[in-house]
Amino acid sequence: MENYFIIHGSFSSPYSNWFNWLQDFITSDGKQVYVPDFPIGVGYQNYENWSKLLKYYLDLGLINENTTIIGHSIAPIFISKFLTENNVKVKKLIFVCGFNNYLGINDEYDAVNKSMYFDNLQDVKQCAKDIICFYTNNDPYVKYEVEKDFADKIATEQICINEAGHINSESGYDTFEEIVSYL
Repeated sequence: MENYFIIHGSFSSPYSNWFNWLQDFITSDGKQVYVPDFPIGVGYQNYENWSKLLKYYLDLGLINENTTIIGHSIAPIFISKFLTENNVKVKKLIFVCGFNNYLGINDEYDAVNKSMYFDNLQDVKQCAKDIICFYTNNDPYVKYEVEKDFADKIATEQICINEAGHINSESGYDTFEEIVSYL
């Protein structure tokens, strides 16, 4: 059965940004959506802790070739690393403001993001046939060049939304209409 996962970013939650809106949109069509609440904060948010939670869903058989995973901010690299390390194939990946090996946002973000990074990003192309990357030209947290480089390495399709900030509530994205046609 087709299902969806929505994965939040650093210092975020399943209830922030456009995640609730997207969950409601997908479930209104009768599809199953999982929006895990990953641990956040320095000392809690790290690859090991996030992997344990996602592995729970994997072990239940809920992440498979019928799954679309949507990730925002740090989530795209976490998802890429997790799928690659666990040799998991999914239907589709939709990444929003993804980046890898980027430090310099601030000390707290660098501390929680660092363990998510990995060097074999292109290996994720073996995990999904379709990888769609959304990014923007004025993200206040991650430089355009970093998001574009991430997308250039893995995307089967790229969408740059001009002047969209971090494509989050802070930049006016409580809904995210642009993503709907890619579900």
